[in-house]
Amino acid sequence: MWNNSGPPSFPQANPGYNPSYYPPPNGAPPPAVPRGSYPGQQYHQQHPQQHPQQHHGGWAPPPGPPGQGYGGYGGYAPPTGPPPGQGYGSYAAPSGPPPMPPTQQQHYGPHFEDAQHRDMQPYFQYSQCNGKKKALCIGINYFGQDGELRGCINDARNIQQFLSSQYGYKLEDIVMLTDDQQDWRKMPTRQNIIDAMQWLVRGAAPNDSLFFHYSGHGGQTKDTDGDEDDGFDEVIYPVDHKEAGHLVDDIMHEIMVKSLPAGCRLTAIFDSCHSGTSLDLPYLYSTEGKLKEPNLAAEAGQGLLSAVSSYARGDMGGVFKSATGLFKTVTGGNKQAAEKNRRTKTSPADVIAWSGCKDSQTSADTQEAGQATGAMSYAFMTVLRQNPQQSYQSLLVNIRQILREKYSQKPQLSASHPIETNLAFIC
Repeated sequence: MWNNSGPPSFPQANPGYNPSYYPPPNGAPPPAVPRGSYPGQQYHQQHPQQHPQQHHGGWAPPPGPPGQGYGGYGGYAPPTGPPPGQGYGSYAAPSGPPPMPPTQQQHYGPHFEDAQHRDMQPYFQYSQCNGKKKALCIGINYFGQDGELRGCINDARNIQQFLSSQYGYKLEDIVMLTDDQQDWRKMPTRQNIIDAMQWLVRGAAPNDSLFFHYSGHGGQTKDTDGDEDDGFDEVIYPVDHKEAGHLVDDIMHEIMVKSLPAGCRLTAIFDSCHSGTSLDLPYLYSTEGKLKEPNLAAEAGQGLLSAVSSYARGDMGGVFKSATGLFKTVTGGNKQAAEKNRRTKTSPADVIAWSGCKDSQTSADTQEAGQATGAMSYAFMTVLRQNPQQSYQSLLVNIRQILREKYSQKPQLSASHPIETNLAFIC
């Protein structure tokens, strides 16, 4: 996210942290906090770390023979009708509320044998979002720094109130990190952000609902582990990035996605530049609810992991006949990166991310209703206030509809598993 003065220059991170970066607080210093814990806002009252049972990393024996909608590699079939219209004007509101997510495990993709010669298949489980609710909201205006922003703290506070009033999150279970705080523990420093992320997922269980919101500067850095199609990792910039460095999407995925059990929901919003895949989630969705990658069937025929056939469980307002996800779009023929991402980043947990723009785009810091705000945060809340009962598909279409009137950025919907985008969005 940039203001009108243009992007700031972000130097390479220096090792260590300079304590003199912030002025010393008034009065006696707070008591020492053990590394890895996060004080304040009742963090210490949360349940101790619980390690969810591992399920072969999202692979499990299938419940029975696959249905005709899957059919192995050979079961991939062309759609039964013509493709939906490409314009926004083709969208029609559904005749009733969208269906709730199913409660049983969802198996998908190719069958294979494990070391014990058992028939296995990838799986995931939707969250019913009726368990614990916790949220982390981060807003950074970068006061006094190059590239200072105006609307990010407003975004964090607006999301906090939105979650409380619309989705039943208790204020004491929402952690706020903003750079207008006097308490250093509530400042969005790199270490505080990491500690807060760890608090967010600590003790996570099936049907819990976790929410992560970030509004601030985002960027890209050279990919070092070969999991990015474009050769760049996406990063966010803590308030102390000049001293402590940025946060890479691989780290955020490791903390907030990989640690979650099947059936636990994490909803993430990134209102920042270059944020399209900021959580490294391998499935991307378009406003038409169809694959962007046209050669998925060919890749499946080549035996690539986790090929997804079409779900055909209903029509959503005439926009699409089936809802399928796609793996990160392969650019420049970099199929090795796409395959590595599919192997390592799929998850049996229920993780979705709404991003303010594509990886290659910048995100707007703007004015809406007389208040400085991020365009993505504003559009997300506006659409859901107008109609709380929306599917993932209609929510993405309507967010884009609001943004396209003023901005060039195109928000992205990504997920840790294939999702049926005609299902109700819940969090």
